[in-house]
Amino acid sequence: MEKKRVYIAGLGLIGASLALGIKRDHPEVEILGYNRSPESRQIALERGMVDRVTDDFVTFAPLADVIILAVPIKQTIAFLEMLAGLELKEDVIITDAGSTKSEIVAAAENYLQNKPVRFVGAHPMAGSHKTGARAADVNLFENAYYIFTPSNLTKVGTIAEMEELLSGLHARFIQVDAAEHDRVTSQISHFPHILASSLMEQAGAYSQNHELTQSFAAGGFRDMTRIAESEPGMWTSILLTNPEAILERIEDFKERLDQVAADIEAGNEDAIWQFFDQGRQIRKSMEIHKRAGVDSFYDIFINVPDEEDAILGVLERLRGTSIVNIRINEENREDINGILQITFKNREDLEKSAKIIREQTNYQVFLD
Repeated sequence: MEKKRVYIAGLGLIGASLALGIKRDHPEVEILGYNRSPESRQIALERGMVDRVTDDFVTFAPLADVIILAVPIKQTIAFLEMLAGLELKEDVIITDAGSTKSEIVAAAENYLQNKPVRFVGAHPMAGSHKTGARAADVNLFENAYYIFTPSNLTKVGTIAEMEELLSGLHARFIQVDAAEHDRVTSQISHFPHILASSLMEQAGAYSQNHELTQSFAAGGFRDMTRIAESEPGMWTSILLTNPEAILERIEDFKERLDQVAADIEAGNEDAIWQFFDQGRQIRKSMEIHKRAGVDSFYDIFINVPDEEDAILGVLERLRGTSIVNIRINEENREDINGILQITFKNREDLEKSAKIIREQTNYQVFLD
């Protein structure tokens, strides 16, 4: 592709990883970066993620062929307003990386309507508990959905041009209406975070009078509440920019809980069985185990005995393999082997590791 200047505003995990992905397929592209934090600016510059950096957003905007706003939602909207007052290149592409889309698209259409620019909303559905440029990963978006939400400023060819620029991400590009994006993510992303934090608050209060709550919280409870550790500021912004859809999901869930409560009170065994069976069947039919969405990883599950150095032995055999995370499931059960869960970034590492463990141990191995 012809040499372009890409301006990435926000050199955190998402912005810096986007820079790495662009550089992988298009090393000729000049990447300009903005970040308030001097640490992330320095890291991005030293590691070659960007070619030039600034702490003044307006400095590089007039130079760019593509502007990517990888900052919090409210700041994205503020930057769109600032861009409206600058002399930008004709037909510059402006896009973002926000988790909600309707308010951002509406702001772009409002502030930029009389400017010779192209705007398309975007949401790269990948992330990590790590933050900042230091955590940048060129493979962060691999096989994850990268959603484009067109606006009335999205001209023919805009999205194709962005897909070419971002080809090094190895993402799965898809186009969705902004309002539909917000409705769907309210169900599969936004509401679950509310539920996870609610469960933690409830458990915290309950443990004041029932101390064993702290000791027995493992297994399903741990997995359901992992996302409660997410950054509060980001999620406050998400909820306040998608209130209608999220409130509708909360009301719907209240009705479902009330129905389960009524069935328990009535001793309706058939209804309770159907409730659990329907949930099981729906989960099996969904693409939860495929690589798409925020947690796009591959998991291996290994039955390990309660023996000294058993887990260390497994990890030693996998030395040199890139591991995203490890955890021990069922740690509060004394009558069965523990389940060692190891998370990998790609299927190649998953399959290679499974082969090693099967050949070098007698442990049961299951793949997710």
